[in-house]
Amino acid sequence: MGRGKVELKRIENPTNRQVTFSKRRNGLLKKAFELSVLCDAEVALLIFSPSAKAYQFSSHDIHRTIARYKSEVGITQTNDQGFSTMEVWRNEIDDLRRTVAALEARDKHFAGENLAGLGMKDLKQLERQLRIGVERVRSKKVKQNELQESNTSSSVFEANAT
Repeated sequence: MGRGKVELKRIENPTNRQVTFSKRRNGLLKKAFELSVLCDAEVALLIFSPSAKAYQFSSHDIHRTIARYKSEVGITQTNDQGFSTMEVWRNEIDDLRRTVAALEARDKHFAGENLAGLGMKDLKQLERQLRIGVERVRSKKVKQNELQESNTSSSVFEANAT
């Protein structure tokens, strides 16, 4: 059974309006997060409540995203109004450093090092990933052995035929 269609007009009851704002704000923030994760999109979302409280979500550095948006739409920046190009690149470098550190930590986890900081869920996931990796390696070895044996037997067969 589907939901009924909601008429879009201002909600007059302040309590109902606040509840609706909170629910829809949380839904919008969740959708922004999901879009960034599922599609690897760079997402920045700013919401101002009727009481002027600010809510934000950003999948990357929000200042870098805003600077990128401004450059895309042709809004010029002065050094007083926004980040300079150097600051944007510094943010990019910081993001890349964090990515490298995360990948190095993951690599150490696969090697069985630095496991003390992992919880049970992380350890089980790591174990599953390692098990799948070992199965793939074994499968590749079997295929290589079969290929080598078929090449060896065909060589012997050709030598016997001559």
